[in-house]
Parts: sequence; structure tokens; C-alpha cells
Amino acid sequence: MMKKFILLTCIVLLGISFDLLSQEQVTVSGLITDTNKEPLIGVSISIANMPGLGAISDVNGKYTIKMPAYQTLVFTYIGFEKQEVLVKEQRVVNIVLKETKANALNEVVITSTGAQRKIAVTGAITTVDVERLKSNPTTSIADGLAGVVPGIMAMQTSGRPGSVSEFWVRSISTFGASNAAMVLIDGFERDMNEINVEDIESFTVLKDASATAIYGSRGANGVILIKTKRGKEGKVNINAKVEGFYSQLTKLPKFADGYTYASLANEAKAARNQEALYSPTELELLRLGLDPDRFPDVDWMDVVLRDEAKSQRSVLNLGGGGKTARYYISGSYQNQEGMYKVDNAIKKYNTNTNFNKYTYRLSVDMDITKTTLLSGGVSGSLRKQNDPGVGTDAIWTSLMGYNAVMMPLLYTNGRVPSWTGKDDNLNPWVQGTMTGYNQSWANNIQTTLNLDQKLDFITKGLRFLGRFGYDTYNTNWIKRFKRPEVWNADRLRNEGELVFKRVAEEQKMIQSSGSDGDKREFFEWETHYNRSIGSHNLGAVLKYSQASKVFTQNIGTDLKNGIARRNQGVAGRANYNWKSRYFIDFNFGYTGSENFHKDYRYGFFPAISGAWNIGEEPILKSLDWLNMLKIRYSYGKTGNDDLGNDIRFPYLYSIEQMTGGGYQFADFESSEPAWNGMRYSSISSRDVSWEISTKKDLGIDYSLFHDKFSGSVDYFYEHREGIYMERRFLSGMTGLESNPSANVGEVEARGFDGNFTLKQKLNQVDFTLRGNITYSKNEILERDEENTIYGYKLQEGHRVNQARGLVDLGLFKDYDDIRNSPRQTFGEVMPGDIKYKDINGDGIVNNDDIVAIGATTRPNLTYGFGASASWKGLDVNVHFQGVGKSSYFINGTSVYMFQGGDGWGNILNELANSNRWVLGVNEDPNADYPRLTYGDNPNNYRASTFWLRDGSYLRLKTLDVGYSLPKTLVNRAHLNTVRFFLIGTNLLTFSDFKLWDPEMGSSDGKRYPLSKTLSLGVSVSL
Repeated sequence: MMKKFILLTCIVLLGISFDLLSQEQVTVSGLITDTNKEPLIGVSISIANMPGLGAISDVNGKYTIKMPAYQTLVFTYIGFEKQEVLVKEQRVVNIVLKETKANALNEVVITSTGAQRKIAVTGAITTVDVERLKSNPTTSIADGLAGVVPGIMAMQTSGRPGSVSEFWVRSISTFGASNAAMVLIDGFERDMNEINVEDIESFTVLKDASATAIYGSRGANGVILIKTKRGKEGKVNINAKVEGFYSQLTKLPKFADGYTYASLANEAKAARNQEALYSPTELELLRLGLDPDRFPDVDWMDVVLRDEAKSQRSVLNLGGGGKTARYYISGSYQNQEGMYKVDNAIKKYNTNTNFNKYTYRLSVDMDITKTTLLSGGVSGSLRKQNDPGVGTDAIWTSLMGYNAVMMPLLYTNGRVPSWTGKDDNLNPWVQGTMTGYNQSWANNIQTTLNLDQKLDFITKGLRFLGRFGYDTYNTNWIKRFKRPEVWNADRLRNEGELVFKRVAEEQKMIQSSGSDGDKREFFEWETHYNRSIGSHNLGAVLKYSQASKVFTQNIGTDLKNGIARRNQGVAGRANYNWKSRYFIDFNFGYTGSENFHKDYRYGFFPAISGAWNIGEEPILKSLDWLNMLKIRYSYGKTGNDDLGNDIRFPYLYSIEQMTGGGYQFADFESSEPAWNGMRYSSISSRDVSWEISTKKDLGIDYSLFHDKFSGSVDYFYEHREGIYMERRFLSGMTGLESNPSANVGEVEARGFDGNFTLKQKLNQVDFTLRGNITYSKNEILERDEENTIYGYKLQEGHRVNQARGLVDLGLFKDYDDIRNSPRQTFGEVMPGDIKYKDINGDGIVNNDDIVAIGATTRPNLTYGFGASASWKGLDVNVHFQGVGKSSYFINGTSVYMFQGGDGWGNILNELANSNRWVLGVNEDPNADYPRLTYGDNPNNYRASTFWLRDGSYLRLKTLDVGYSLPKTLVNRAHLNTVRFFLIGTNLLTFSDFKLWDPEMGSSDGKRYPLSKTLSLGVSVSL
């Protein structure tokens, strides 16, 4: 018995010794580098299946870790592929990590129902490279979309600090209240310009019905999905970025000097057989500048505007965490300085147009259990705007209206001049510096709470998501206005002295204020199911959502203004694919709006799409150069319930007390007084509902030559019906006192968009060439219009925003030409005036001869192309952007020289130096400018092809040059990366239009111009 016990004890001890041997602790060390043999700092080293044990590489890329032998080391680093090594007898393990390279087969995109592999997407969805949006120096993300994102058209109509570009997805398919895309940030509808671009994780554009039908009555204009960054497991990752901007205006109107202006004024008078405005002596005084009080020569642009403005932007974010909780914190500050000069004598306030913006974001993700993720966050922005007391628009109106001889900056005795006869009688310098200042603030706070619960215990692949959001937005403004005492001097002196007349006394500073605000609430839940059974891959989503928005300030006494605007709906998606070769998706949205009558409150919006990945067919799969070739098609319906902010409950009528006129119960033409009573102020439009958009899309996605050449191209078609509009052309016999509204408009749009990317490595240089294009054309099929025998006068059959005017035939050559031409009914004409085409052939030129001319006032073609290259630490990126198929009229007092006949209006240099018609000097019927007129000319100053200009342009949008310091150098400073960069935007513009920046689309130039900017900065991560 004792022998058996001893034997058993020996066996147990032997087993323990073997176990102890197997668990022997060893020390492993090594060096971690990238493929360029640069050391990597902060690489996470862990032991497989042993949580809590691990290490991090130091500033030299070296690491040391104690571990049991015969275990697997796992090396992970953001942006690099994970690598695993089994440790046996070796004690030194050197690792070379390779950068993660996404390919067409494993690339992930964000869709309306979450992340999907790009190969499985059947709709028209574009994922934007966020890094390319970071080169935009303004506070508006929308400013960086044009020519960068296929399927998006955008234009920046003002360069005022804090202004925002307008943009639309693919095409303008409605003439209703809104063609703006729906923007969702982390699942909720929010303003993209409220967030900092450095906080964006992904940016996705949903363009067709299969991608947007799930949003039902709100997805017709396309949807933009923005996902913000969140904390990741691992060490604290800190990123900082600081940059300074130097800005100049891209294109300023150039105006004639005083002598040229006066000479042209005399020419205009003589051209119409009128007495000269300036005598030869006065012209000489102007030319020599001998009497600046009576005959000044002021360059108002030079007086008011600075040569440059300086701005800055600073960003700081950090994130990290462990397996249980992760966090992300960020903050940014940006200020933009205006281009106005200020009076240095004013110390207490600033009159420049300055803009400041602060943003912040905090998010926390916590694993409550292994299957439960709770996420929360708060974010927001604070904006502050400063303007002169009269406002920016008034200053630009004056700059375009005040000519060089109108008045001096100040009289030589210090008095402030005034120009009588105009309400706006202060010159631009006085307006910009002596009228006080305006300030406005906007504060936006957004909160989010998410719950992600895996339900694998019910069935594998089942998942529940819940989201709640609460946002508040408030804006406040204070206007502080004053004006100095102003004087007017007679044109003639009295014994050499100026004769003054006081026009207005000094107005001390007065103050007014106001505010607006709203709050929003969001609630959503989603149930996801994804399962793979052999070669069959199934997926489904069921979603419920509700949202409300209520205005909380400045709502007046109308009870409707205080009622929340609510949306509610159920949506879903089902998808199936076999072997990632054949795909089919079905999406639907059953959504509604409380703004409509209960019989028309909800609508069903279905969509179906399919795709065939030809590249996965056995006969083609063996082709080494073909990585992906997918054909997809979608068809579906979606809606737009935006009737405009002022339209509330159109199915209700309203009655008000009559204030004038009244009801007449006496005989016809009786002198008896009318009786006041009640009247319908608005008619009930019970059947009003949302716009319905039917969309089709045929697209091809491709990736060739080991993903070196990739891209997509789509043809799209849209039919929009039920466009909401007022019925203005009902017969008076109906007896209606106000016009009802109805869904009576129809628009058809079609076009294509596409992009390509070519990547190539030439020795040690990584080179990328890219391009994109978006083209669309729309046509109005139906619109409520006044009947006419001339079909070309109708907007029906033409494009939305179509330019319309007369067709010019040059200038009248002589009086015989006038007598032998159709009679023009716009006033007396003389040789040198504009001759128009008689479109209907009735021998008379009048408003019946106005036709569609040119293109549209919004571009129908947007494109962009560029290239980037990197070599060791040096990187260069260049991008060009352009538009076409756009035209607009030029008009106003600067274009129609001397139109007012009272001295108001500047003279553009280009027109002053143009090939204009001059009696006895240049009687060219093909001259660039007609015979001058001092005063209004109803014949010449009409919208026509003579004044129509091409709005197309091409510009060097971005030039980005950067240099990253070597890893060996920055690691010694305990940093990860350090990059210095120089970015230029709007550096060059190529266009036939020379008066002002063509992108603004302005007809008279009375807008704050766009800026070209150079920025120098540094970004650091540690």
C-alpha cells in the first residue's frame, strides 16, 4: 500500500513540475518598426487569451515583457495590420508592422442602417475621404464639398466670415420650399457646420431611393451621414493642431477714377443731346485734384478695405480607455478677421466683420456587460459675430454705389459729408466706422444617449439599438447704432469759402436687441438581424423614430408658432446575398408629419435595389487584375415634407377682422358705405401633403489592378411630383379672397456622376491621381402658371432657375435700321441702343418676346480633379474644382452706368474701358456696350442676352504641402508624429467673367467677396 502511495505521489509531483515548467516566466524584448525601418512608439503588445498582461513600445520602438513561455504575443497599432507571434525558445522578437491597406472587398461604408461592406452595397452611396475636408480653412464644412464629393453640387455665394455655402445632392429637383439635403450627425438631424471637421470619423452621401427611402417623407433631397470619432481601447492618444491664416479677397470690382467718371458722365449727357454735367474747368480740377472738397477723387475700395486679414484655428482632442470604458474629448477655436479697416481712435469696440467659433465634444462608451454597450455624449458650439452698425450688406451696397466724385471722405474742416436725396446718405467709410457696431451670439448644445444590446441569447445575429437626443439652440443679437452730424456743401463757393448746410444732427448711440431659439427631441430604436448560413447571407432592420422641434423664443401671439413640429415613422430593410455575388435589398419608410391633415399625414415609401458582382463569377475570379466589378440598380420612392418654416397646418383656414373696404350690400355703384366684417385670410388646403420623388439609379463600381485603379459611375433619373405651391392664377369668378395652395408641381431630372482614383508607387514615391464629376439637367413638367398663347413664356418645359430674357441682335446701326426693324415698346431708341429679336413675329418687341436664354442661375455641372504624392516625410496635394452650365445676368447701377440720373452708381473699369458705342467715334453695331444714357434707359436696361454672362469657372481650390519629421527624431521628444504644413485655397481662378468672383453668382457684385487664403500650421500627436 505504501509503495502505491509513494508511486502516486511521485506521479503528482512530476505532473506539477511539468506544469511549473510550462508556466515558466520568461522575458521577451525586441524592436518594432514600420516598413521604412522607422521605430514605432506606443505599439500595444498583449498576450493572447490573457487579459490584463501587456506592454507598450517606448520612444525608440523598443519593448520588454514578461510572459509564460509558449504563448502568443499580439502586436496592434492604429493604422497598421495586427501581427501575432508564438514565443517558443526565442527571447528576442523584432517586428515589422505593415500599414493597413483597405481594399475593395473589405472596405466598410456607413449606410442608413449602419456599417456595411462596400461590396454588399446596392445603392448609390459615396464615402468621402475626411482628410481632404480638413484642408478647408473656413468655419463651414460645406465650403469644402464642391468638386470633392461626386454627387454634390455647391456654391459659396458670400465670403463674409461665418457665412455658409449652399449645396444640394445631384440636382435641384424641385422649385418648392427646399432642395437642401437632410444631414444626420450620429443618427440625428443636425447642422454639419456646427461640428469641427477634426471630430469626423466618416462622411457618407446617400443619393438614390434605395439608400434614402428609409427616411420616408424627408429623404427626397438626399441624405448626408456624419459619424463622429469615439474613444478606442488603448493608451491615451492626444492630437493637437494649430494653424494661422493669411487671407486676401479673390476678385474685387475695379472702378473708374474721378476724371474718367466725369468724362463718361459728359459723354452720356451728350449722347442724348443734353447739356454737359462738368465744365472743362471742373474736369481739370478733377484731373489735377485741386479742390478735394467740391471735386474729390476717392477710391472707396482702397479707403474701406484692408489688403489682408489674419485668422487662426486651434484644435485639441484626446481619446483612449480600456476594455470596459472608452472616452473621446475634443475642443477647437477658430476666429476669422474681416476685411474692413477700422478707426484706430475707437478703443472701446471693434467695427470689423469678425467671427469667432468654439466647438466642444465629449463622448463615453461603457461596456455594461459583455453584450451591452452604453454610450453617451454632449457636444456643441458657440459662435460670435461682429459687424458695423449699418451691417455688411449696406456697406457693399454703398461701395458699389458711391463713385469717386460723389463726396470726399471728410471735408477738409473735419465735417462729415452727406449725400442728400438718398436714405443711405453716409459714405462707406463713415458707415463702416462711425455707425456703431452689431453683435450676435449663437449657442448650440447637443446631447446623445445610445444603448447597443446584443441578443444572441435569443438568436444569433440579433441586436437592439436605442437612441435618444436632446438639443437646444439659442441665438441673441444686440444692435448699437449711431450716426454723426452730417453736412452738405454747395457745389459753388461763396468768395472762395464752402457753403455748408447741415443735413442731420448727430444721433447718439441707441440699442436694440432680440433673440430666437428652439429645442429638439429625438428618439429611435432599431432591431438588427444578420446571419450567414453557408453561402447565404441574410440581414434585416426594423426601425422606429420620432422627432419634434419647437420654437421657444420670439414666437409672437399666434398659438400655432408654439406647437412642436413633429415627425414619426416606422422603417425597415431586408437584404440577401449569395456568395457575395448576387445581392438584393428592400427598403421602406412609413413616415408622417403632423403638419398635414390626418387623411394625408402618413405615406409609404418603398425602394428595391439589386447588384451583381461580376468579379466574383468563377470565369472571372481567376483574373488577377480584376478585384471588383459590380453592377447595381435601384428603384424607389421617397418624399419631402418641407413646405417652409412659415407654413403651418395648411389644412386649416383662418379668419380675421376686415380693416379696410368691407362688404357692400347696396346697389352697384352705390355711395352707401361698406360694412366691415370677418374675412378668410387664408383658405383651407385640406389635400396638401408631401412631395413624392420617384428615383432610378444604374451604377457600376470597379476596382482593377490590385486596387490601383478604382471608382464608380452612376446614371440617375428622378421624377418629383406634388410640389407645393400657391395657386395664384385662379379666376376671380371663384370669389376667393386669398389663394389656396396645392401639390401641383412636377419636375423631372436626370444626369450622371462618377469618380476615379489611380494609385501607383514609383520607386519610393506614392502617387495618387483622382477626379470626379456631377452633371444634371432638370425640366419643369407642370406648374401653376397663367395661360398664354405663347408656350415659350411658360416655365413648363424649361429648367428650374432658368434664365429668361430678350434676345439681342446687337446695336441699332442708324435710324434706317430702327425704322426697318420691329417696333420696340420699351421707350425711345436711338442708334447705338440695343436691338432685340421679335420672337413671335408680330412686328412688335415687348414682354411677349421674353424667352428662355442661357443656362440656369445654379450650376448643373460640377467637377474636380487633383493629384497627391508622398516621399518619405514630404507630401503634396493639389486639387482643382470647377463648374459649368451656369449663367446669370449682370445689372444694377454699376453695370447700367448713370442709371439713376442723380449721381448714384459707380463705374466699373471694364465697362469704362470697353469697346462702347460712341457717336461719331465708334458707331460699331457689335460694340460691347451700348450708347450711354444719363438716367434710366428702359430699352437698354432689360434682362437680355446682351447682359447674360457665363458663370463657369475653374479654380485651384487647394494646394497642400506638408512635411512630417522622422520618427527617430520625434520619438525622442516622446511624440508620435509631427507634421508642418502650408495650405493655399482659392489661389487661382480661370473664368471669362472678370467683374467679380464668378462663384458668388451675383448679378450686381453687392456681396462680401470670397477669399484666397494661405495657412501655415503644425499638427502633433502623442
